[in-house]
Amino acid sequence: MSVWFTSDLHIGHRLCATIRGFIPECQSLPVNERRIESGVVDHDSELAGNWDAVVKPGDQVWVLGDISAGGTAAQLSALQWLSNRPGEKHLIAGNHDGVHPLHRNSHKWQPEYLKVFASVQTMARRKINGQNVLLSHFPYRGDHTDKDRYIQYRLRDEGLPLLHGHTHSREKYRAGLIGHNGAIIFRDSPTIHVGVDAWDLRPVHLDVIAAALLDVGQMPH
Repeated sequence: MSVWFTSDLHIGHRLCATIRGFIPECQSLPVNERRIESGVVDHDSELAGNWDAVVKPGDQVWVLGDISAGGTAAQLSALQWLSNRPGEKHLIAGNHDGVHPLHRNSHKWQPEYLKVFASVQTMARRKINGQNVLLSHFPYRGDHTDKDRYIQYRLRDEGLPLLHGHTHSREKYRAGLIGHNGAIIFRDSPTIHVGVDAWDLRPVHLDVIAAALLDVGQMPH
């Protein structure tokens, strides 16, 4: 059995399909509804092909949040897309997932998500290279906006490496950084971004994560 990690699939999400180059942004092109829908289909098909090419039926896949853009139809469509993918799937819910408790009706989504995912959590702890590692949709620090959002749902950095999504960045690794907050000196723990934007729209194998944790841990702090 192999173990894989991924995040921020955003199945059916027009904005992400555009950002990822499947829908042209050039104003000189007649970007009509047919072109947009075709781009979304191509986006979802590319993700499906990349998943199916590496994940076997007996493998385990940890999806660190944001399977769609949210909304009832989008989530149901993304859940169907995931049900067609091989592997035993576990979800660490993100802000676009209705099952995350930041949403008022998250409890109503639990049965639907559990038809596809073997487990649904907001965080998890795993051991990699003999070291405890945390999983969350959100990084300790950082966002794809100017201000960190959902801070009440983020894990507090208490010294453990973190696998996360959410940022939509191409940055894969972040070593422990020293920063100043007034008179307080803090040292961020190493983090690894497993979102598809950083990994050519592909899931990341456990062995790659294990090697990355060693590399990040050896970076100068």
